[in-house]
Amino acid sequence: MATKPTIARIWRGRTRRDIADIYELYMRAEGIPPLQRVALGVQLLREDRDDESWFTTISYWPDFEAMFAFTKRRPTEVHHLDRDAELLIELPERIEVHRILIDDQNLR
Repeated sequence: MATKPTIARIWRGRTRRDIADIYELYMRAEGIPPLQRVALGVQLLREDRDDESWFTTISYWPDFEAMFAFTKRRPTEVHHLDRDAELLIELPERIEVHRILIDDQNLR
């Protein structure tokens, strides 16, 4: 039986629309793989607007302890990637941590 996540850790950042494809490739190569190695699951979302694109990364964790181990006990502190200052409009200041209360992914 697979472990169900009880914690979602959410990061959001935005970039200029004209470099959104570059940032997406960068996230796929540098930002997502470390999470894929340790989290139960990871989602990378993108919302394109007129002049900017928003990226959201959600990682799923079995419990706080597993997430704390990955974040070195600082779950809301942002670990910026090397090129974030160059590619993002502004550097995100925090990460959200949510307890998952309902997890119904019975997609129809």
